[in-house]
Amino acid sequence: MSETQEIKLPKWGTTMQEADISEILVEVGSSVQIGDPIASIETDKVETELESPYAGIVLEIRVAVGDVVPVGAVIAVVGSA
Repeated sequence: MSETQEIKLPKWGTTMQEADISEILVEVGSSVQIGDPIASIETDKVETELESPYAGIVLEIRVAVGDVVPVGAVIAVVGSA
């Protein structure tokens, strides 16, 4: 059975409510390690990369470039092959 993990948009500041997805840095089927960048994220205060907290294969990408997503939204799903 394949175990999956959801990569969610974290809350990086006390006032952060949402962020813009400015770039997707991985593709479905690609392998990621802990700390690999998944997406470029832009908030009202900073533009940064969202890093994977998990190692595995990217099974799903649930956002698109230009999407505005709330804190806690699932950005991608990673699991074992």
